[in-house]
Amino acid sequence: MKKIIILPLIAVTAALTGCGTNAHYVQTGGRESIVSIGQINDQDFIAAANSATSDLLASGVLDRVKNPPAVLAMSRIVNNTGQQIDIDLLTKKIRVGLLSSGKAVTTTTFGLDGQAEDPLAKGIQQQQEFMNDQKAAPLPDFTLSGKIIQTSVKSGDTSQTTYSFQLSLTDQRGLAVWEGEKQITKQGTRSSVGF
Repeated sequence: MKKIIILPLIAVTAALTGCGTNAHYVQTGGRESIVSIGQINDQDFIAAANSATSDLLASGVLDRVKNPPAVLAMSRIVNNTGQQIDIDLLTKKIRVGLLSSGKAVTTTTFGLDGQAEDPLAKGIQQQQEFMNDQKAAPLPDFTLSGKIIQTSVKSGDTSQTTYSFQLSLTDQRGLAVWEGEKQITKQGTRSSVGF
C-alpha cells in the first residue's frame, strides 16, 4: 500500500519542481533571444538605445556646452504602442552610454512636474544650498524627450510590426538641437527565435 502512495507523490513533486524543463541562459539581446512580432523585446530596446547614443555622441552637440560635461535631464517619452512598457529600458541604457563617454551627466534631482527621480539627492542638494548660502543648482543644458510608435500590418498569415523610437534633444532656449530615429521592423507568422 505504501508503494502505491509514494509513486504519485514522486510524479507530483517532479511536476511541481519543473523537472524536465529546458531552461538555460542566453545573451540578452543575442541571436537566441525570443523575438515576438507584437511586443518590444529586449533586443529592440538595446538596438534603439545604442543607435541613439552613438548618433548623439557623433553629432558633437554635447561638446558645445560652456562647462563640460553637458548636463542632461530626462523629459517625457510617450508610449504610443499597444503595450505597457517601462521607458527606463530605453532611457537608462542611453544614460549609461552617455555617462560612460564622459560627454554628459544626467541630473536625477530635476524632473517633470517638479518630481525628482531621486528625492533624497534633491533634498541633500537643497540642504547644501541652504547651509552654504549658495544659489540653486544650474539648470540642465539639455532635455531628452521622445515617442515610441507602433505600426502593425497583416497580409494573409504574415504579420509585420514596426517600432519607431523617436528622440529629441532640446537646449535651454527650447530649440531641438538633435533628432534621432531608429525603426525596428519584425515580420513573421508566429513568435520565433533569432534577431
